[in-house]
Amino acid sequence: MEYDDSVLIQRVDGLKPEIAATGGQLATLHCAQCCTVLGDSLSVCGEMRSLDSIICLKVTSDVLISDEKESGHKGEMANCIYSTLKCVGCCRIVGRVIDAAPSRLATIRSLFLLYKPNISCYVLNSRSMVKASEFSFAMKPIREYINEVREQSLILIQ
Repeated sequence: MEYDDSVLIQRVDGLKPEIAATGGQLATLHCAQCCTVLGDSLSVCGEMRSLDSIICLKVTSDVLISDEKESGHKGEMANCIYSTLKCVGCCRIVGRVIDAAPSRLATIRSLFLLYKPNISCYVLNSRSMVKASEFSFAMKPIREYINEVREQSLILIQ
């Protein structure tokens, strides 16, 4: 989809973004079914490829956290206890929050995991709506960010 003056229209040119959403691209995260806003790229802190999920620090109030706890019995979610996340607009399950997990998943406990297949992204600078699965939400290692800041600082000093 694309924003054309005042209307959001379906994009027909098969846009394939080769960009990282967390690398300076500003985007909003929407339910792929009803387009309800669920979050934005400023709250994204990475992705969990093995779970096909975007990791977010926060989501909007249009994401309902289930009171019921579920347990994973196989795959990556084996031995995990989690709550599902639902879109308030259409009641579709859009992700989960892990409450208890083995040490291999300790770093994502209590964070919001949005399923990439159920999420669309509205990219602000290109004014287009694309599937979240077409984006890379992977974060650069902190050392790369530090090196970039050092380089920028040296340029400013000179």
